[in-house]
Amino acid sequence: MEGVEIIQWCLDHLNYWTIALLMAIESSFIPFPSEVVVPPAAYKAAGASSDLNVVMVVVAASIGAIVGSLINYGLAYSLGRPIIYKFANSRLGHMCLLDEQKVQVAEKYFNEHGAVATFTGRLIPAVRQLISLPAGLARMNLGKFVLFTVLGAGIWNAVLAAIGYNLAAVVPEDQLMEKVTEYSHEISYGIVAVVVLILGFLFYKGMKK
Repeated sequence: MEGVEIIQWCLDHLNYWTIALLMAIESSFIPFPSEVVVPPAAYKAAGASSDLNVVMVVVAASIGAIVGSLINYGLAYSLGRPIIYKFANSRLGHMCLLDEQKVQVAEKYFNEHGAVATFTGRLIPAVRQLISLPAGLARMNLGKFVLFTVLGAGIWNAVLAAIGYNLAAVVPEDQLMEKVTEYSHEISYGIVAVVVLILGFLFYKGMKK
C-alpha cells in the first residue's frame, strides 16, 4: 500500500488511533493538513450511531500533534541547524514540501516572539507544522515546549472539531471538505488577528518595563 493509500485507508477507518496517527504526521515535517482529519472525525462523531466522541476526537488529535511536534523538536535539537537546513534543501525535503525559506520563516517567527511562539505559531497557517524546528534548534525547555504545544494544538483542534460537528446537521458528507476549507480559512484569519493583538500587547508590556 502506497503512502496516499495508507492515508485514505485511515480516513475511511477513522478511530482515535488513526486520528492520533494522522495528526502526528501533520505535526511533523511531512505535509498533511489537519483539516482533512479532525473535521471529518467530528462530523462522524455527531452521528447518532457513531462510536466516536467529539471531545475524545480533540484529545486524540492533540496527542498526535504533540507526538509529531516532539519528533520535529527532537530532530532539530539533536541534529542542529546545518543538517536541518541541508535536509530542507534536499530532494527529500522538497518532496516533503520543505525548503530553506520555510524553515527561515519559522525560525524568524520563533526568534522574534520567543517561547510563546510555540503557542501562537500552532494557530498560524504555514508556520503551524514547522514551529517545532526552531524550538528544537534553540533548545527550548522541553516542559515549556510541551505546554505551549498542547495549548496551541488543543485550541486549533477544538476549532476544527466544532466546524465538523456543527456541519453534520446542515451539510451532506460530499460537501464537507469544501465547507471545512472555507470556514477554516476564515477562522485562521481571525486567529491570526487575535495572535497579532496578543503579541502587540506583550510587546507593549515589554517596552513599558
